[in-house]
Amino acid sequence: MRTVPSDDPQATALVAAMVDEVSELYGRIDVPEAPSATPEDFSAARGGAFLVVFEDGAAVAGGGLKRLDDDASACEIKRMFVVPAARGRGHASRLLQGLEDEARRLGYRVARLDTGEHQPQAQAMYERAGYARIGNFNANPFASFWGEKAL
Repeated sequence: MRTVPSDDPQATALVAAMVDEVSELYGRIDVPEAPSATPEDFSAARGGAFLVVFEDGAAVAGGGLKRLDDDASACEIKRMFVVPAARGRGHASRLLQGLEDEARRLGYRVARLDTGEHQPQAQAMYERAGYARIGNFNANPFASFWGEKAL
C-alpha cells in the first residue's frame, strides 16, 4: 500500500470504478448535492491523501481522506473501493487502517465516514473498526450510516 497523488491514473481509475458501482445502487453519486470527493479534496495541498493497495503490481483497492474543518482536527474517509476480483482477501480492512494511519500522520484527531443502506458489509466493517454512529455530518443524501472514530 502506498500514497499516490490524488490525480494519479491508478487513483482516478479506482475512484471511477467505485462511483460506477455505487451509482448502480443509489443513482449517480457524483452530483452537486453529494459531499465533495474530488482529486483536489484528496490532494496533499488541501490536507488530503489517497492510498492505493497493490497486489502483484496491480492496483486493487484505494481510498482517500480529506480535511473536514478549518482547524484540521477532523478528516473524512471517502471513496474506499476494492476491485471485485480482489474482494474477500482483507484489502478493505487494511486500506481503512492505512487511511487512519495516514490521517494520524497528517495530524488529524478524528476520522469520519459514511455509507448507504445497500452496503451493510461496509457499515459492519466500519463498526468492527471502532466507528461509532453519529449524526449526519456531511448532508450526504445517499448515506444511512455516519460514523466517527477518535484517532
